[in-house]
Amino acid sequence: MNQVFQFEKKAYQWMSTNGIPLLRISIGIVFFWFGIQKFFPGLSSAEELASRTIEVMSFGLIQQQVSMPVLAAWEVLIGLMFIFRFWMRFALPLLLVQMVGTVMPLFLFPAETFVPPPLVPTLIGQYIIKNIVIVTGAMVVGAHYKGLINQKTV
Repeated sequence: MNQVFQFEKKAYQWMSTNGIPLLRISIGIVFFWFGIQKFFPGLSSAEELASRTIEVMSFGLIQQQVSMPVLAAWEVLIGLMFIFRFWMRFALPLLLVQMVGTVMPLFLFPAETFVPPPLVPTLIGQYIIKNIVIVTGAMVVGAHYKGLINQKTV
């Protein structure tokens, strides 16, 4: 039984040491991966919805030909910042602004993001809602890199 407790202790120590850096890198990979897809028309499953959302939010001023390359570059930049841990003080606000745009289809296009009965998300809605995990993960990463999380506060 003592070996089980020793293994458990080592496992938790490993998680304590590596959990937040791995969370940061995994968020970066997600942003980089999904951002790269947006550089290639028709490759991203979110392209059409994202471009319509940006068009509506910009009152028709920003068209898809402009919005997708800008969004792609924005997401790739966030991804690289998280993966390589540079300019984190800028990466977090960029991520949060991007996430506001990401959740907007839930409000702008509810017929596409939910099906009856109310609040049953479509596949697109699920795709958007899962970003709550990314936002909360980014909050943890941000607090850690500002020195606000340590073993005593967890």
